[in-house]
Amino acid sequence: MRQKTNVHTVADQGWHTLISKTSTSSRMASKFGLAGGIPERRVRPIWDAIDSRQFKNALKLVTSLLSKYPKSPYALALKALIHERMGKTDEALSVCLDAKEFLYKDDSSLMDDLTLSTLQIVLQRLDHLELATSCYAHACGKFPNNLELMMGLFNCYVREYSFVKQQQTAIKMYKLAGEERFLLWAVCSIQLQVLCDKSGDKLLLLAEGLLKKHIASHSMHEPEALMVYISLLEQQSKYNDALEVLSGDLGSLLMIEVDKLRIQGRLLARANDYSAAVDVYKKILELSPDDWECFLYYLGCLLEDDSIWKYFNNIDQIHPTKHIECKFSHLTEEMFDFRISSASDLVQKLQRETENTNVRGPHLAEIEIEKRKLLFGKKNENKLLESLRQYFLKFGHLACYASDVEACLQVLPTNKKAEFVEMLVKSSDSVSTSATKVLGQTTTIVKVQELTGNIFELPLSEVEASALKLAKLYCQNLPLSKDLDPQESMFGEELLSLISNMLVQLFWRTRDFGYLAEAIMVLELGLTIRGHVWQYKILLLHIYSYIGALPLAFERYRALDVKNILTETVSHHILRQMLESPMWVNLNNLLKDYLKFMDDHLRESADLTFLAYRHRNYSKVIEFVLFKQRLQSSNQYHAVRVEASLLQLKQNADSIEEEERILENLKSGVQLVELSNEIGSKTLTFNEDMQTRPWWTPCPEKNYLLGPFEEISYYPRENVVRLFISIHLFLGTNAI
Repeated sequence: MRQKTNVHTVADQGWHTLISKTSTSSRMASKFGLAGGIPERRVRPIWDAIDSRQFKNALKLVTSLLSKYPKSPYALALKALIHERMGKTDEALSVCLDAKEFLYKDDSSLMDDLTLSTLQIVLQRLDHLELATSCYAHACGKFPNNLELMMGLFNCYVREYSFVKQQQTAIKMYKLAGEERFLLWAVCSIQLQVLCDKSGDKLLLLAEGLLKKHIASHSMHEPEALMVYISLLEQQSKYNDALEVLSGDLGSLLMIEVDKLRIQGRLLARANDYSAAVDVYKKILELSPDDWECFLYYLGCLLEDDSIWKYFNNIDQIHPTKHIECKFSHLTEEMFDFRISSASDLVQKLQRETENTNVRGPHLAEIEIEKRKLLFGKKNENKLLESLRQYFLKFGHLACYASDVEACLQVLPTNKKAEFVEMLVKSSDSVSTSATKVLGQTTTIVKVQELTGNIFELPLSEVEASALKLAKLYCQNLPLSKDLDPQESMFGEELLSLISNMLVQLFWRTRDFGYLAEAIMVLELGLTIRGHVWQYKILLLHIYSYIGALPLAFERYRALDVKNILTETVSHHILRQMLESPMWVNLNNLLKDYLKFMDDHLRESADLTFLAYRHRNYSKVIEFVLFKQRLQSSNQYHAVRVEASLLQLKQNADSIEEEERILENLKSGVQLVELSNEIGSKTLTFNEDMQTRPWWTPCPEKNYLLGPFEEISYYPRENVVRLFISIHLFLGTNAI
């Protein structure tokens, strides 16, 4: 998760930061040291007062300054900044307009980047960035050769996401200064037009031509510049041209050999030169044997299967998939056997070289090879099971084992899945090892049982006994974690989640609400011992929601301390229930927090983008803009905007005056219609992290525990009441 940058910190850095924005060689800077010829000693106390949040004192000082310099745009900009920080937005805007008027009227001595950047900070916070842009555009029109002003104008266009004007301004700066960075700013702006505005690919040809001309006369000097050039060629599917660039003199800009090889392998594969790509990926694996993604590329190229590229092109960090399609129809059995044998030889070599290490890649690679054989039609289930067993003996105590092998378990027939679970149980019994490893292996076996659906086939008594055994194991091993930091994960921490899932399954099969009460007690016990475990909180949230104890569910959601981007990806756990509940005050806070994060991020993401431009990290420029677009088209974001307005109407239904005011703000409902039209013209994104949901409620619209009905539970009310009483006695709370 990226750390959110707050625009307010820009001004808080004080006058030193703003002064540094002004070029020492600026012809417009006064010899006295600050904007408009105001001496530094008169301005320093004002910034010191702002930095220390003594706004009344700062206002007094700036008023005194204006008495001596009444027409100074910079002094007015400072006054506007102080008003804005005091929350007096109308006064701040009025002062900004006065400063703008003086800037347009006055001579050049009062117009510099320091004044304009101060105004920009204020106007941006007041949501009037267009006024700051017009000020910079006016200044650049007056002084077309001033680089600092042009950079300020470029910054304004970045904040407005005006990619065409970014490109035009960057080209002007490049022509003026001849610096590589400005050309790359222009190229990035062109790429963004193609990616975001769906502009024609002819623009990419323009960008390529600009770079070629620059390279011919100046070469290239930055690794990031080379990466931009290669990405530009890739966007046009000019893979051979990109390979030629990489293998030429410019390739020496990439100092890390493995990084260069990865790019080379990708380009060769996409150019369908699979044989050469195999050799490159083989080199990478010899240098970095634990590079799992590289092994999948290697195997894909070896089998001439481009499915892997589609998988990694479309991979979604929020909605990851475990399944990778495989294509074999173009291979004869003889060709497949020869190539897969070559892969096996490489994997065995890597295993020997990493024998005494904790590297998992080569061992996972062996499992992947056996899986591909099975998918091709080889009857090698037993070999795959043995590879999985050997992997368990080496890494079964690690929490990642189940997720590592999940994709392979999916291709096994049902009887082999059950056989595999039995193999793991026998293997764990035969291995004499430390208490922590035994605990880890036991946890892994239960997780595998859950993945394979094996628990559903067991008799009720056996599931109950297994849950009881795990609970005892958890309690017996608590001393193992006594020396750990309170924020560290405990040994056996996952056991309580697994026990809870077992109890939920028992409820599903028997409809005995006592199992749900026990699941709640187990998870509440876990939180008493380790209060920060988010998995316990989410499970409790959904169980409480299911039984109708929404105040307790909301309490568990608040305990998650959801902030920043998690507001978008995690709030789906509670949002639907809250929208249907009478808990309007809590719902209002939830919607406000969500909208505040989204609006702040959408407003402030431009700061990150311009920062990436300044630091010449051009791949991040593209990433930040695309991420902002994804958030802006969020289905949840648009839904919350509508729901927030409806909630206001519901909360104020007893006051006709308030209703009229709310409807006036909504333009009598026209605003909602406009929003509906806006949504209809967009491709919405769904950013909810469904991987964090319990298996029995895989999405907000489904809860398998409800039986045949999608929305309403048909179970008798008296059962729910009995469950409430049980929970009340256990928790000792008056919350219910």
